[in-house]
Amino acid sequence: MADEPTPRIRIGAAADYDGQTVSIQGWLHNLRKSGKIAFPIFRDGTGFMQGVVVKAQVEPELFERVKHLTHESAVRVRGTLRAEPRAPGGFELDVTRLEVLHAVPLEEPFPITPKEHGVEFLLDRRHLWLRSRRQHAILRIRHEVVSAVRDFFDSRGFTLVDTPILTPAACEGTTTLFEVPYFDEGSAYLTQSGQLYNEANAAAFGDVYCFGPTFRAEKSKTRRHLTEFWMVEPELACAELDDLMNLAEEFIEAIVARVLDRRGEELKRLERDTTKLESVQRPFPRMSYDDAVKILQSKGSEIEWGGDFGGADETLLSEDFDRPVMVHRFPTAIKAFYMQPDAERPELALGVDVIAPEGYGELIGGGQRAHDLELLERRVVEHDLPKQAFEWYLDLRRYGSVPHGGFGMGIERCVAWLCGIEHVRETIAFPRMIHRVTP
Repeated sequence: MADEPTPRIRIGAAADYDGQTVSIQGWLHNLRKSGKIAFPIFRDGTGFMQGVVVKAQVEPELFERVKHLTHESAVRVRGTLRAEPRAPGGFELDVTRLEVLHAVPLEEPFPITPKEHGVEFLLDRRHLWLRSRRQHAILRIRHEVVSAVRDFFDSRGFTLVDTPILTPAACEGTTTLFEVPYFDEGSAYLTQSGQLYNEANAAAFGDVYCFGPTFRAEKSKTRRHLTEFWMVEPELACAELDDLMNLAEEFIEAIVARVLDRRGEELKRLERDTTKLESVQRPFPRMSYDDAVKILQSKGSEIEWGGDFGGADETLLSEDFDRPVMVHRFPTAIKAFYMQPDAERPELALGVDVIAPEGYGELIGGGQRAHDLELLERRVVEHDLPKQAFEWYLDLRRYGSVPHGGFGMGIERCVAWLCGIEHVRETIAFPRMIHRVTP
């Protein structure tokens, strides 16, 4: 009778095959060996698995082949799975066969070794650095955040409507936008936000969200900034500031709970103190801009009323809380032209910033949009914006205008906070920064 075919499995599904003979295909991540036993660790993108090769129990040729495997060589491996809590991934593979699909040559070894490397060295080899267990954990958490974002809005009846990446005009001037030539039309700009178009979507579909890449040409070198990042932006028809604040805290709570529930191993790999994430539950503390300025001044900040918060100010504000803090009603003068003023104090805008704990800065920014046509027309003039380019936006106030609003959340900053890592550059596969556009 012919042997039954050996199932080829993904390492991430090993729990379904305990005690069975299986094959895996992937790469050699690491190799420990002594005279009589070798422990190759394999990876296949879904996880890591330790193999066991005992010299006395296998063919001599197989043991020699394993002993001479080089880091990141591609292999196909067969063996019997068994649970082993001490092993990476919780399972070990007693190897009985191993085929080398591609051998990394000894004379040109894999450049990233277990020793310490500088950040620039690693960023220059980002295409290879992605194979490390740390990067694997971070980007798996990013995947979970993205999945949680979509599930959150989809389950609440929001419609995903994509917005343009190329836009004909800037929302708030062109100093922080990437300008590109656009055929015979002159210049176009890489989007900073899908918000204005999302307002049109909300007037058509009700509650909507867009989710895609955005671009900021700020010459910033801080650990919180990238020039290309991904942002999710919900926009709600028939909504006011309190509705947006309630949605924002429910949204953040849901994302944190999802990551804690499904990515415990990755958080452990990153040595994240998960007790700090377990505290992120509603309600979040809320304070007015007025009160925030007083608190900052009492802590030694030089901020004056009317000034915007810097990174240090955001850190000072958040240090007294174990969950995000919501600051609302900023001065109209420091907010965008489309922000709705407070009816009781027109010098204030009905906006909100949600600031993460542990010094990670602003997670969410948004607010209620101006819905009065005459007010918005004045604002366009006051901000010296090309009125013709915004006629379509003004149309939204001419035909069925209602109070509405939304917010934006950058995925990378959220992931950095959840992972407890220092810099957002590790939260996206190929980061783009002021002095880096490679690889």
